[in-house]
Amino acid sequence: MKVGILNVTGYAGVELARILSRHPQVEIVAATGRSDAGKPLGQVFPHLESLGLNVVPEITESVDLVFSALPHQASAEACVPFLEQGVKVVDISADFRLKSATAYQEWYDIPHPYPQYLEEVVYGLTELHRPEIGGASLVANPGCYPTSALLALAPAVQAGIVEPSFIVDSKSGVSGAGRGLKLSTHFSEVNESVSAYSIEGHFHLPEMLQELRAMDSQARLTFVPHLVPMTRGILSTCYATVKEGALPAGAQGNQELATIYHDFYREHPFVRLAQAPPATKHTLGNNQCLVYPVLGSQARQLVVISCLDNLVKGAAGQAVQNMNVMCGLPEEQGLEALALYP
Repeated sequence: MKVGILNVTGYAGVELARILSRHPQVEIVAATGRSDAGKPLGQVFPHLESLGLNVVPEITESVDLVFSALPHQASAEACVPFLEQGVKVVDISADFRLKSATAYQEWYDIPHPYPQYLEEVVYGLTELHRPEIGGASLVANPGCYPTSALLALAPAVQAGIVEPSFIVDSKSGVSGAGRGLKLSTHFSEVNESVSAYSIEGHFHLPEMLQELRAMDSQARLTFVPHLVPMTRGILSTCYATVKEGALPAGAQGNQELATIYHDFYREHPFVRLAQAPPATKHTLGNNQCLVYPVLGSQARQLVVISCLDNLVKGAAGQAVQNMNVMCGLPEEQGLEALALYP
């Protein structure tokens, strides 16, 4: 299968190239970049020299599927011509995640360039939408924070055991901010420091609410992201209140809770229930999300910890997982690597 990558020179794009390079059913035939167009990919990223690719300004080769790692707005504008030619698209940007063009304009401060596609796009959190992804031509890859939060909360929400008010406290490595230079991700600003940001409303918030409200129309969410001085990884601690009588207290309640989560993810290879609170290094470089649900010490309190690699399950790995499902390939193909530890 021939694929192309739009914007291979960003963090998500370069991670896509790394993962796809070992996929037995895929040939990368073109990879675009802006400032690096015309250069050998191995000159930009020496670890990818063996791919033998040049960075090109646009994809002119015939392809079966395109991944877009372009910024929002630019991504939609680049993806739609491929869709019109019948090429499947996985968009890693935010352009097609929200079903409402009004919400998109509210959060991204620009009108959606192609609102007519918002009804047909499938939100690409495979664990929630696998059947729809299998028949899709356009898949919107989820954001990294929503992936960690939704995978932590979905089993409890769908089981109807929690009140519809949630708190998500997330910590992310600096690569989540992208490869562009900015003061807020400067080494001297980030190193030996942890900070909260976008408290007034992170642009991943409406995406989380959209999916939570598809499971419970009354869902409310408080989301606070934090930047921590590491390169990769997201750890989310999610809180909810258990409905009166939904679970017994103590060990029996935790056993029933674990059963709910085990049953929900039984057929999903990339979400694993951890036996102890997981750390971000336990998912470094692989496509797993580790989830640890537990009843807290306070009455009727549910705490769920989830962690993942923001560039893999939170971006490029999830995109390849979606490609596999879209194209009828084994879901785990090309994504079997274990985490790099320590």
